[in-house]
Amino acid sequence: MKMYEIRALTDDQIREELDKSYQELMNLRFRDATNQLTDTNQPRKTRKDIARMLTCLREREL
Repeated sequence: MKMYEIRALTDDQIREELDKSYQELMNLRFRDATNQLTDTNQPRKTRKDIARMLTCLREREL
C-alpha cells in the first residue's frame, strides 16, 4: 500500500488495515517457520506497510 492510498483513508479505516496487516504478518511468520512461504520478501513488505500506516496516524496526531 502506497502512502497516498493510506492518506486517503480515515483513521478508523487505517486502524482496521493495521489489524489486518498484523494478522497477515503473524500468518507469514508461521508459514516461514514451516517452510511454506514462497515469497520470502513478503514479511518485509508487510512490516513496511505497517510502518507507513503508523506514520500516517502519527502525522494526523500532530
